[in-house]
Amino acid sequence: MTITPFDSVRYASLEGRSVFVTGGASGIGEAIVTAYAGQGAKVAFVDIDAAAGGRVAAATGARFLACDVTDIAALRAAIADVETAAGGIDVLVNNAGRDDRHAMSEVEPDYWRRMLALNLDHQFFATQAVAKGMAERGGGSVIMLGSISWMRGRPGMVGYTTAKAAINGMTRTLARELGPGGIRVNALVPGAILTERQKALWLTPEVDAEFIALQALKFRLDASHVAKLALFLGSDESAGCTGANFVVDAGLTHH
Repeated sequence: MTITPFDSVRYASLEGRSVFVTGGASGIGEAIVTAYAGQGAKVAFVDIDAAAGGRVAAATGARFLACDVTDIAALRAAIADVETAAGGIDVLVNNAGRDDRHAMSEVEPDYWRRMLALNLDHQFFATQAVAKGMAERGGGSVIMLGSISWMRGRPGMVGYTTAKAAINGMTRTLARELGPGGIRVNALVPGAILTERQKALWLTPEVDAEFIALQALKFRLDASHVAKLALFLGSDESAGCTGANFVVDAGLTHH
C-alpha cells in the first residue's frame, strides 16, 4: 500500500513497530495514523467517531477501536486489547483533544472537569497503561500533544490552555520517572494547524491573514507538518530526546 504525503523519508526502525494513537479519526490524529501506516508500522487507533474511524482504517490498513477517551476504563481496555493482539505497544501518541472556545465567566465545574478530561487526563492514564509493557520490552516512545495556545495566553479557551500547559509539566516528570525503563516522553506542540474542524468553526480570511502575519514562516501549517515530526519522535532517530517540547508553529511563538 502506498500512502502519501509521508513517503519522502523512510524510518527503518518504524517498520513493524506497534503504534497506538488516540483521536486518530480526523485532523492531526488522522495524519499521524496515515503517516505511521505509510512507514510499515502496525497502527491501532481509537476515536469516538465510529464512522470516521472506519473510513481511516479502510484507507490506511490501521486497526480502529471505537472508544471515548474520557472513559478511562474503556481506554485501558482498548490499550490492553492492542497490546495482546500486537504483542505490545512501542509508540503511544496521546493526540485526542478538543479546543472548544468558552468564556471564563460561563465555565461551571462540570464543564471545567470535562475540558481537563478531554485534553489532559487521558494522556496520563494512557501513558500509565503502556508503561509497564514498554519497560518490559526494553523501552518505547510516548508522544504527548501540547499546544502553543498556553504559551501565547490565548483568551476564550482557559480550560483548554490550562490542560495543555499541564502537559508540559507532565511530560518532564514522566520523562524522569520512565527514563530508567528506556521510555522516552516528549511533547509535540502544534501551532495554528489548518484542519477541517478549524475551517468549519473558526477560519475566516481575516484569521488566516492574522496567523500568516504573526508567523516567521509565511505559509499555513497543516496536519502533515505535525505528523512528520511525530514519525521522528517515534523512531530510533530521536533516541536521545526526552522531556522536551518539539514546537511546530512556523515561528508563531517568536512574535
